Amino acid sequence: MAIPTEPIGSIPRPLALIEAARAFESGWISQAELYSHYESAVQDTVARLEATGSSVVTDGEQGKDSFVTYPIHGLGNIATNGTPILFADGHVRQFPRLTKGPFGYRTSADVYLDTAQRYAHVPVKQAIASPSALSFLYPQEGIRGYSREEYFDDLLSEQEGEIRRCLEKGAHAVQIDFTEGRLSIRFDPTRRLLSSFIDLNNLLLERFSAEQRKRMGIHTCAGADRGSAHSEGVDYAALLPSLFELKVGNFYVQLASEPDREHALKTIRKFMKADHRIFVGVINVLDPRVETPEEVRDRILQAAKYIPLDQLGTTDDCGFAPFSDDTSRSRETAFAKIRARVAGTRLAAKALGME
Repeated sequence: MAIPTEPIGSIPRPLALIEAARAFESGWISQAELYSHYESAVQDTVARLEATGSSVVTDGEQGKDSFVTYPIHGLGNIATNGTPILFADGHVRQFPRLTKGPFGYRTSADVYLDTAQRYAHVPVKQAIASPSALSFLYPQEGIRGYSREEYFDDLLSEQEGEIRRCLEKGAHAVQIDFTEGRLSIRFDPTRRLLSSFIDLNNLLLERFSAEQRKRMGIHTCAGADRGSAHSEGVDYAALLPSLFELKVGNFYVQLASEPDREHALKTIRKFMKADHRIFVGVINVLDPRVETPEEVRDRILQAAKYIPLDQLGTTDDCGFAPFSDDTSRSRETAFAKIRARVAGTRLAAKALGME
């Protein structure tokens, strides 16, 4: 496709998979039975993504309990009473907390990549949690006998290995989810927390060559869970100058749901770099209404006034169900929206004389 288009990651899970996960947690079914439901969900997700005309797919994060806690789900040194994340509609997601060291992953993202690649006929991208998101695991009061520095060393080692395996296994791209970027400004308007997040994430990115970083990207949004966001009031002008200091080639930027897209695009144009590709969000995942291809086309044409065509791509604002129990959107709605993104991107490419 003349203008590249990619999904962000998650697709709402089938009800059968959600119920099977609950049954497994309660000890009512075996891990083999749960895995059978997971495998079926991935196979169906990949097939339906390909049916939308997508040239790049994901596994829909069908096996993850959430986009950020998948590596630690089931570990014995994790408590549930960590940092609370408040969403605009009043509901709260409680981030977990590390109780003792050392830290290690239980499940790495390349495991999900393996499964998706068994069924895909097109390239597969893989989303992973960011170091800055997982930094919330370490408690403010510290852990006796296990320092914050030791935790970060273990964390970065786990993430480096995870990314390397994804790249070696042929992932089209590795997308690092950085939804906490805007959230950090809500927590700390001085942006010192944001600055520390950028530094920590770059410590990971600097372990890779410039060529490898061309296949890596950062996703930013204001959060999406149960039809609500956690930091939609944070101005992109406060985030993007720092965001574009991250050492990757691709940026996936929520835009469709922005109240002032023109302002966001002007900020992108001001701070993006010559070696960046900007995938603009053209699908509002918080809105249950399915966009028309023509609406998507028009959003892309607006973006093309600010972003050079050879640096422009399209995507969804966020995943459709970053948390596995989120049933606020149906699978049918998600696939219909993705179909509109693909069709609208083609219409825009034609209107821009790129086909």
